[in-house]
Amino acid sequence: MRWNISIGTRKLQAAILLGAAFLFVFAGVANARMPEPQESASSKQNIQVMHVRNGVYMIVGAGCNITLDVGEKYIIIVDTGLAKYSDEVLAEIRKISNLPIMFVANTTSDPDHTGGNGKFFNAGGALPNATMGFAREDEKDLTRLHLLPGATLITTFNASGRTKENTGMVTAVTFGHEGFKLYNAEPVIFYHMGKAHTDGDSIVFFRSSDVIASGELYDPTGYPDIQPENGGTIDGYIDSLNDLLAMLVPKEKEEGGTYVIPGHGYLSDRADVANYRDLVTIIRARIADMIRKGMTLDQVIAAKPTLDYDGIYGADGGRKFTEIVYRDLAKDITPQKRK
Repeated sequence: MRWNISIGTRKLQAAILLGAAFLFVFAGVANARMPEPQESASSKQNIQVMHVRNGVYMIVGAGCNITLDVGEKYIIIVDTGLAKYSDEVLAEIRKISNLPIMFVANTTSDPDHTGGNGKFFNAGGALPNATMGFAREDEKDLTRLHLLPGATLITTFNASGRTKENTGMVTAVTFGHEGFKLYNAEPVIFYHMGKAHTDGDSIVFFRSSDVIASGELYDPTGYPDIQPENGGTIDGYIDSLNDLLAMLVPKEKEEGGTYVIPGHGYLSDRADVANYRDLVTIIRARIADMIRKGMTLDQVIAAKPTLDYDGIYGADGGRKFTEIVYRDLAKDITPQKRK
């Protein structure tokens, strides 16, 4: 095929030079008007607030997604992000409400979910019978419960024991499989989700608002971060995703309805969580099949069982997730003898 060019060679060269000069000048003007942003440990561009529904807000940019529930008399915060963003997050919260921060919930013990605990405990409101310490020497009834000033921590027993952030003395409500409930202009239910990311994961369900804060149980930005050293398992992770899905109700055509605020990433609905559950289940099945065939870890990694999902979730090509799943499943799956 031949192309007919209706402009002479000299005219073509002149047009190219003129275009290049225009682009050079335009780029210079653009750079002059739009300088490169300067990175800062606490840039006001980091923190963004999204109103989800009713009194529930999603705060992003602080290391993890923070969920804010503004009730009639007080505020509940789910996860607190990294410590370096605490002042900025607190300033954004005060733009929404001046009610006392009564409860701070941690869905996991991970530092990016608990780093701001100390700041929010100190900024929080004390429960009615809080004192400056435990039973005083002159207290007649030494068995009487004295609550500490500041916000109250709500988390699972396992997660509370692993939190490394120095939060000082704080009143804490810990729970196991029985969960925990309170009322903040709507029922707020805390569920222990079992051995998933760790064995201390929890989610928080704001029932009237129809919003769930899922913590590290669901992460649309990457493959599951399973911590076997802290009791996490691939089977428990999938079971917990199925339990989460059982709570979600779509509005129409699998869109909208119950919203999920994940530990990281974008606001999601049932369809998003179902797709994530499916990919985790498919990858688990692939690796299990390879183990039954007698493949070693190196062979499984080389086979790339996550390949078709790596473009969305695999920053490292799925290697870390593959290794965790392989080691977890290899303990219970016996390779088949080849005939």
